[in-house]
Amino acid sequence: MLYIFKTIREAITNWWSEFTLQTKLLAAATLIVSLVMSGLTFWAVNTIQQDARLNDTRFGRDLALLLAANVEPFIADTNLTEVAKFSQRFYSSTSSIRYMLYADEAGKIYFGIPFWEPEVENSLTIQRRIQLPEDYASNTRKPFVRQHQSPDGEVTDVFIPLRADGKYLGVLAVGINPNPTAVISTNFTRDVTIAVFITIWVMVILAGVMNALTITKPIKELLVGVRQIAAGYFKQRIDLPHGGELGELISSFNEMAERLESYEEQNIEELTAEKAKLETLVSTIADGAVLIDNDMQVVLVNPTAKHIFNWDDVEVIGNNVLHHLPTALQTQITRHLYQMAAGECESAEFRIPLNEPSKRTIRILLTTVLNQPRESIKGIAITVQDITREVELNEAKSQFISNVSHELRTPLFNIKSFIETLHEYGEELGAQQRQEFLETVNHETDRLTRLVNDVLDLSKLESGRTYSLDAVELGQAIEQTLRTYKLNAKDKGIEIIQDVAAHLPLVKGHYDLLLQVLANLVGNSLKFTPAGGKVVLRAYPVRPSSHSQTEASQVRLEISDTGIGIAPEDQQAIFDRFFRVENRVHTLEGTGLGLSIVRNIIEKHHSKMNLVSEVGVGTTFWFDLEVYR
Repeated sequence: MLYIFKTIREAITNWWSEFTLQTKLLAAATLIVSLVMSGLTFWAVNTIQQDARLNDTRFGRDLALLLAANVEPFIADTNLTEVAKFSQRFYSSTSSIRYMLYADEAGKIYFGIPFWEPEVENSLTIQRRIQLPEDYASNTRKPFVRQHQSPDGEVTDVFIPLRADGKYLGVLAVGINPNPTAVISTNFTRDVTIAVFITIWVMVILAGVMNALTITKPIKELLVGVRQIAAGYFKQRIDLPHGGELGELISSFNEMAERLESYEEQNIEELTAEKAKLETLVSTIADGAVLIDNDMQVVLVNPTAKHIFNWDDVEVIGNNVLHHLPTALQTQITRHLYQMAAGECESAEFRIPLNEPSKRTIRILLTTVLNQPRESIKGIAITVQDITREVELNEAKSQFISNVSHELRTPLFNIKSFIETLHEYGEELGAQQRQEFLETVNHETDRLTRLVNDVLDLSKLESGRTYSLDAVELGQAIEQTLRTYKLNAKDKGIEIIQDVAAHLPLVKGHYDLLLQVLANLVGNSLKFTPAGGKVVLRAYPVRPSSHSQTEASQVRLEISDTGIGIAPEDQQAIFDRFFRVENRVHTLEGTGLGLSIVRNIIEKHHSKMNLVSEVGVGTTFWFDLEVYR
């Protein structure tokens, strides 16, 4: 039973939810009006009933007083036969009396119409008594009236005290039927009112059902369809068989949805193409690019930015960019990002050194992205430039200028000092002193010339100039170098040994540049090798494998000496500009650019300089050159 009641309640709830607000208000208004009208009708019926009851009361009281006045003499004479006759005639002459009862002083009924006491005693063998009301007064002639409900309807009871010569003889109880015309009219009015009320609500319910089936449901379907279209779901269609204006509306809606769907497909294709172009463009630019929205969520990131921030294995799209940035960068740009999202500033620039994920220096450019009318901020573009190389070059440039200035200052100061001395005290100096001063000036001038030439050579090599590499006979370059330094080695008591493999293949290189490499390396070996030492130039082919019989692909050139050697801590910096071992040993002079020039020349030959050295034992420099094909 409970389940059935719950089902009915849910059905009513669902049915009621189908109605629109206007229909619900109309139903509520109908209910209120019908209740008011029904209330007024029932109030009118009740008023009529009250008036009819009052008329019945007056009529019954007058009738009972008339009857009592006529039977009191007979009752006083105990002439019950006349009482019965008169009562019977009176009862028969009117249909308004339902009963007449005569009771003595004790309330015992001794005669009544339509029954009287002998009949009652014979049939029921009981004595009948009148139960008088509590406020009934027997010492007056005032009648007592009341109404009560019986199975046959409402009855007006009238109790008349019977008195004769001041003596109380008993009571006459008369039951008066209600006015039949008033009863019929009242009942008819009530029935009509109930019927009208029920009819109104049956019509309202039927109208609601018809409204839900024919109007509300299609309109609700249309409302759902419009919401789906507004949400971007253009595949929505309404399939309801309707004619007239509503049918035209549904047909127009479906046609609109089809056009919007077609338009969306075209737009999606165009947007996809534009997005692909944009992503391709962003992915190919050298700088890192990150696009975020106003909530700091990553919308777009290119491979360069992923590489700089080590995001290759991290999914950052849709996540907060601040959760994935290095700590140093996050600390500096967080406040500015939120200020830009709030519209407090439009751009910002930072230069930040990073130690994670790798040591580098980056430049961060923050720019707001505005909508088409440039009225609101749609996001923030983060441009990431890796300026590590630029910083290193600037530092190298500054260091280079500082070193060149330092190196130029010493010879220029010495030249100026001796020239000023000769200029001011030349007549006072002896011929030998003047000769020594001039030799010093000449020596410092040669030193200055070497420094300038080395700076120019290094500048050419680092300028990005390309050199054409041709076939070079390495043995000839070695012989020419040895001829240059043979006399110098003999003067220092150093033995130069040439060990060049027979039938050495031609190498791919630049002859003049290779001569410069050999000159620098042999010159350094002679400079740092004491008398009695050796300098060895060795050249031999290198095969891919020691057991391979294939033709050699490279030629290795080694320059070894038995000099002072290079300490392990200096071996990493030996090829840097202006780094000189004599700075540590304080014995020999040099520009500190020779090995830097050598490294750059070998790199131009697509090779690498290598060295093996031990302090007090000697040093070996070696590099490989490709065989010329």
